[in-house]
Amino acid sequence: MNAGCGGIGWCRPTRPTTRSRIFLTVLHLLVAASFLVGMPAGLAPALAQGASGVDAPSEAPRAIAVEPVARDDAIAKRIDSILDATGWYRGVEVQAREGVVFLDGSTQSDEHRTWARNLAANTQDVVAVVNRITVTPKSDWSFAPALNEVRALIYKAVASLPLIALALVILPIAFYAAVLIGRVVDWALSRQVDSPFLRSVIARTVSIPVFLIGLYIVLQVAGLTQLALSLLGGAGVVGIIVGFAFRDIAENFLASLLLSIRQPFRRGDYIAVGGQEGTVQSMNTRSTLLLSREGNHIQIPNASVFKSTIVNFSAAAARQEFLEIGIGYEVSVAAAQEIVRRVLAGHTAVLAEPEEPLVLVHSLGSATVNLRAYFWFDGQAYSVLKIRSALLRLIKKALTEAGISMPDEAREVIFPQGVPIISMDGGSGTTPSPGPASRPPEPSAAAPAKESGAPATASEGDLENDTESVERHAAGADIPEASQDLLADGDRRL
Repeated sequence: MNAGCGGIGWCRPTRPTTRSRIFLTVLHLLVAASFLVGMPAGLAPALAQGASGVDAPSEAPRAIAVEPVARDDAIAKRIDSILDATGWYRGVEVQAREGVVFLDGSTQSDEHRTWARNLAANTQDVVAVVNRITVTPKSDWSFAPALNEVRALIYKAVASLPLIALALVILPIAFYAAVLIGRVVDWALSRQVDSPFLRSVIARTVSIPVFLIGLYIVLQVAGLTQLALSLLGGAGVVGIIVGFAFRDIAENFLASLLLSIRQPFRRGDYIAVGGQEGTVQSMNTRSTLLLSREGNHIQIPNASVFKSTIVNFSAAAARQEFLEIGIGYEVSVAAAQEIVRRVLAGHTAVLAEPEEPLVLVHSLGSATVNLRAYFWFDGQAYSVLKIRSALLRLIKKALTEAGISMPDEAREVIFPQGVPIISMDGGSGTTPSPGPASRPPEPSAAAPAKESGAPATASEGDLENDTESVERHAAGADIPEASQDLLADGDRRL
């Protein structure tokens, strides 16, 4: 019963004061204006919050009681006690005036700020809410997040123990199966493929997919197939980058593989490549090693070997060589050719097959007729340098005994009008034209020194190929990357 009604059970409600009517009228005008300009319902609070960090008053309810039941102080006290009970807010201050609630304070998240506004809006007899609670993120320097992550990792590790055990069983089986298959493939190809490097590449090409199948099974059971595909994609990108960075190394490796397939030379062959000559010692995945006649090791990149012209002097036993001899113009060319041919045909190192020795006129020089003598010899048994020396010595002896001259390359210059002479004092003159050009002095009539007619002298040795002696001398040298030799011992030519 209302005490202000004089003990009567019902009395007429007290009229609102003039200040309350003015406030409510202004509030209704503001709400109506926002609808008239077409502003969305949630835009005005958002703009107010973005500009000042304070929400605009909440919308007034559709029906507002003229005489509220709850008092402003009771509303403020109730809301304040609820907010304080949550523990989410700091410095909370709640005020209520004529049913409008003002919220002040701070919280750590937007969700808590919105929750406080909704709480106040749903409180009895609240007309509007002005939310001035600010969001202050918590600065947490504790180790709690790190400890939580560690605990999560431990839980995941414990849950993954069965998968780890399965991987420890499947992966070794897949690895040893791949090794076994690789050895079987290498053994099966040992009779068909001579190159050990090529057999190794084929064996790895067959065995590696076996291990990858085991790895895929482990990832499939563990549910990491997508991760595996991502890793493969990343590995492909990394492979492209590494391929560009180490292009020369990859080029040499592929060249060594192609050289192993084509086999243009073997160990012990005497070859010429890239302007270098020598005996093949070894070949690795990077370069080919040659041993020169001087006993020096020459390393040539496999890419250069593959792209260059290779001259293999040991591919066939028979090898052709030629000599050049100059005779005088007054000499019978046919007689000189026959003498040279007999010398070549009578030497023990010269072969009659595949072709008899030939002596041909090569060119006409200024003072000599140049002959070129072609002959065949066993390049694996004899040294080309020693044979050339012996044959030139015997040809010179035979021509000298036959009275055939071998003049040097002399050039005769004739001045029909004489040689002009300019003196230091400015005078000039011309020397008289000399008589016929003087000929070089005739050789002495003394008997020439007796020349040896032996096929080989002590200085020329036994004419045998000195490659093996050079290899024996260089056997103690440190051969670079000798352990990675791609040429098998059976590849050596005998």
